[in-house]
Amino acid sequence: MNKKPETELTLPQVLLMQAERSGGHVAIREKAYGIWQTYTWLDYLAFAKKVGLGLYSLGLKRGNNVGIIIDNHPEWLFSQLGGQALGAVMLNLFTSAISSEMAGTLNRIDAAYVIAQDQEQVDKLLEMRDSLSHVRKVIYVDRTGMSSYRGNEWLVSFADLLEAGEALEAKDPELFAREVGKGRPDDIALMIMTSGTTGISKLAMMSHSNFTEMASSWLETIPSGVDADWLSMSPPAWIVDQMWVGVALVGGMTMNFPETQETVLEDFRELGPAIIITSSRFWEDLASTIRVKMGDAGFVRRKLFHLAEHIGGRITDQESQGRPPGLALRFAGWLASVAVFHPLLDRIGCSRFHSAYTGGHPISPDVIRFFRSLGLNLKQCYGLTESGGIFQIQPDNEIKAETVGRPLSGMDVKISEDQEVFLLSKTVFRGYHNDFEATKAAFVDGWLRTGDAGYFDDDGHLVIIGRREEIIRNKQGEAFSPDFIETRLKFSTYIREAVTFGEGRPHITALINIDMGNVGNWAEERMIPYTTYTDLSQRPEVEELVSGEIRAVNERLPDSMKIRRCILLYKLLDADDEELTRTGKVRRRFVYGLYLKLINAMYEDRDNLDVKTTVRYRDGQVGTLETRVRILKLD
Repeated sequence: MNKKPETELTLPQVLLMQAERSGGHVAIREKAYGIWQTYTWLDYLAFAKKVGLGLYSLGLKRGNNVGIIIDNHPEWLFSQLGGQALGAVMLNLFTSAISSEMAGTLNRIDAAYVIAQDQEQVDKLLEMRDSLSHVRKVIYVDRTGMSSYRGNEWLVSFADLLEAGEALEAKDPELFAREVGKGRPDDIALMIMTSGTTGISKLAMMSHSNFTEMASSWLETIPSGVDADWLSMSPPAWIVDQMWVGVALVGGMTMNFPETQETVLEDFRELGPAIIITSSRFWEDLASTIRVKMGDAGFVRRKLFHLAEHIGGRITDQESQGRPPGLALRFAGWLASVAVFHPLLDRIGCSRFHSAYTGGHPISPDVIRFFRSLGLNLKQCYGLTESGGIFQIQPDNEIKAETVGRPLSGMDVKISEDQEVFLLSKTVFRGYHNDFEATKAAFVDGWLRTGDAGYFDDDGHLVIIGRREEIIRNKQGEAFSPDFIETRLKFSTYIREAVTFGEGRPHITALINIDMGNVGNWAEERMIPYTTYTDLSQRPEVEELVSGEIRAVNERLPDSMKIRRCILLYKLLDADDEELTRTGKVRRRFVYGLYLKLINAMYEDRDNLDVKTTVRYRDGQVGTLETRVRILKLD
C-alpha cells in the first residue's frame, strides 16, 4: 500500500489506496428501476481500470484532453478516474448544452475522445461532426436507440470500451499500475468551465493536489468518516460535485446517484445523507413548494403550520443573536418539532441532515430563516471554481443568515483596499486554459482575486456584497448590489427570476419572470383563463398579484433600493438564449443588451410597449413572438 499522505497522490492513486484499504466497503450506489445498485471500492477501481485501458487501446496518450457528457451516474466517475489514471485531462460538459455550444467547447481543448451519455448527446456531436475533426472516437454509454448507428466507425459503445480494456489487461496486467505510477500531484487532472456570467466561460485548469488539498481541509473541518453518504445531484460540470469526488476518495465516503432529478427528495428519505451542498435555486424551489402546499392545506393544518413556523422563527432569531431561548419557548419549539417539523422534514427527505449548505449564488436570508425555523440546519457557504470549491462555511454554533461564515482549515482570506475578497490556498487553480492574460489578471502577489466585494463583520464572518463589476451606482451615486434585492424578490412563491437595473438612473427597475407552476395554480383556483406563459404573464390579475409581492419587499428596503417600475417578461430567461448560465445564473450584461428597449421604456413616461422578438424552442427551431407588455408602476 502507498504510504504517502493523500495530498501527495493523484486521484487515481488515492483510488488504488482506498481499494487496498477498504476494498469491500461500498464506494458508489446508484438507484435504477427503484433498486439501489452498489459498487465496492474494488468495483470502482476495476471499472476505472477497464475504461482507462480501453481508451489506451484506442490510442489515448498522456496529456490528451477528453470530453465527458454524462449526467450523475457511476459511468461519469469510471470515465473520469480511468482517463486520469492514464494521464488524460478531463472536461465535463453540461448535458443540457446545445450542439454548437458543445462543439465550441470541445474545439477549444482539441478533445481527442468524447464519452457521451446517450443517443441525444451522440446526435448533437454527429450534427457538428464536420467541425470536430480532432475527435477520434465518441464513446456512448446508453445503447438505447443506438442499433441503427452500428455501422458508424466514429462511435464505440461503452460496453465495447470495457471489453477492450479487459483484453488489454489480460495481455499486460501491470500496464495500468505503471501508468498510474507516472502521475504527479501537480499534473492537471481536470478542466472546469467557469460560470460565464460576463462572457464565454473560461476553462479553469485544476490539478490533482487542488482536489486532495480541498478534501483534506473539508475532512479536517467537518470529519465525516468512512461510510458517510453523499447524494450527487449537481451537474458534474459544476465544481461542487467535482470537489466532493476528491472528498469521497480521500475520506472513504460513498457517492450516491439518484434515479432521476424528480426522485431526489424520495432518495434523500431512503438514504438519509448527513450532508448536502447544492445551489440556492434548489432551496428557493423547495421553500416555494412547501409554502404553496401548506397554503393549499386545510384550515387546521395551515394554522398549525403557521403557528409552528412562528415559534421556530423566534427560536432561530434568538439563537442568531447569541441569546439562548427561554424554557417556555424551548418547550413550544419541541412541541412544534414533534407535531409539525419532523414529519414535514421526513416527508421531503431532509430529517436526517446534520448540515445542509447552499452555495453557487446568493440566497435570500428569508430562505435561510425559513428552513432553520423548521429545524433544518441550513447554512450559507462560499467558493468558486478557481478556488477549487467551497472554502468558507458557517460553524454550527455561529449561524448568521447574512454571512458565509469562516474559512476552512488551510485557507487564508483577506479583503483588499477596494473591498475585493482575496484567497491564498493550495486549492487554488493552476490557470485558465490557453488564456495567459486572464490567468495573470486573476492573481495579485499570489493571492486569487475572487471578483466579489465583501467585508468581515465584528465576529470575523465574511459577508459577500456581490460581484464587484455588478455593483450598481444610481444617479445620486448611491451603491448597492442587485443580488441584495433580487434574492428577496425570489423568496416569493410567484417570482421565478428577477433582474434589477439602475446604473446611472434615477431609480431602480426590474424585469420579472413569474413562476409558471405556482402562478398557474393560483390562476386556475380563481377561474382565470390562460393558454401560454406569455398569456399568463400579461394577465391583469397576475400583474396585480406580482405587484403586491414586490411592494411587500419594497417595504423592507431603503428608499434608494425600492423598485419603482417593473415589467413581467413574456418569456422565461433561458440558457439556450444565453440569458442564463448552465448553472442558472443571470448573465446580466447579455440580458441588459437583449432587453434594452424594455429597460429604457421603464424610465420613460409610458404605460406599455409593443414587442416583436424571436424565441428559440427546445428542438432548436426559431419562431417569432409578438405581444404588448405593460409597465407596472409601484410608487
